[in-house]
Amino acid sequence: MNHSLKHWKEAATLIVLGKLDTKHLPHSSCFDYNILLLKRSGKSGFMPNAYVFPGGLVDSSDFSSEWLDIFRSFSNTPCLGLRHVKQNAETRPPIFATDRLKLGSPIPGEVAFRICALRETFEESGVLLVVPKTEEKRVLNNKGGMIHHGINDICPEKLKKWRSLVNQSPSNFIRMCRELEVLPNIWALHEWSNWLTPEGRYGGRRFDTAFFICCLKEIPHTLQDQKEIELFQWSTPSEVLQSYEAEEVWIAPPQFYELSRLCRLPSLNDLHKFASERAIEGCEQWMPVITAEDDQHISLLPGDKLYPVNASESSTGHDGGSALHRMVISDLYNIRLQITIPPKYKHLLPVLPLSSKSLL
Repeated sequence: MNHSLKHWKEAATLIVLGKLDTKHLPHSSCFDYNILLLKRSGKSGFMPNAYVFPGGLVDSSDFSSEWLDIFRSFSNTPCLGLRHVKQNAETRPPIFATDRLKLGSPIPGEVAFRICALRETFEESGVLLVVPKTEEKRVLNNKGGMIHHGINDICPEKLKKWRSLVNQSPSNFIRMCRELEVLPNIWALHEWSNWLTPEGRYGGRRFDTAFFICCLKEIPHTLQDQKEIELFQWSTPSEVLQSYEAEEVWIAPPQFYELSRLCRLPSLNDLHKFASERAIEGCEQWMPVITAEDDQHISLLPGDKLYPVNASESSTGHDGGSALHRMVISDLYNIRLQITIPPKYKHLLPVLPLSSKSLL
């Protein structure tokens, strides 16, 4: 555990992408996939009315030793799944949030944070990404491959019942997987980024959030929970950014940055290949440092010439006098990225749609 991050609560979020039917693609779009966004309740204490990726706080049940019994109950898995994910983590620098261990738990962070992301996605959107026993051989032989949503054997009423129970208590996710004889599909999730909430923002609540990405071969049935989430939408990354600039939706700066990155790869096959291969490189923890200049807020990111060297334990400044890695925020609906440095860990640079508001 990184004790320097004691101010943050650990969380996981999932960027869910679903492939569009190529027969019905609009000629004006170069994207062949949509991304899932959820609108937070206006009554929420954290970022009310924001459009976000599904996700939430890590729960102690995500580290429960009961998960070992569930994985072992699958004849082809006995901890093979845990080992596969853990081996990937061991090949890269120990920077990502999931590299942390929970004292007394046999479940590695690489697995527990994925379980959290999958559980929260099910709670908030009704999208359940699991592996039935009948599919375990195929999935394990295709570790990291793009997946079908694939829960046709579970009746909708049963899913509705379990979703309600999991919303009541995260530990019911363990019960659900045991009784339905399914595994959380941890192999479908690839590490993408790690954002820390900056000081003094969003009501003072601070989160250390692991971002994962998952590519589906189709868009799954989705349903908001009418509690934390008011509605959902599936749109291309460029459509979301255009809606944001038109002040139709509000997204937080990390979502703006990640959506802009996704614009680099409009093909889901290309994005999936990139994400699965890049994930073993690791991720840098990014804690934005907010400064004010000429009635604008500047969100400095690691590598910027003004970024404090000791702002977070794993992030450092840049030696170049012209190095820029920042978001210039003029108002709630006006973010401009300024980037003159290459991304670390073989990641993507953002690409922005042409607009008077957004310039790279």
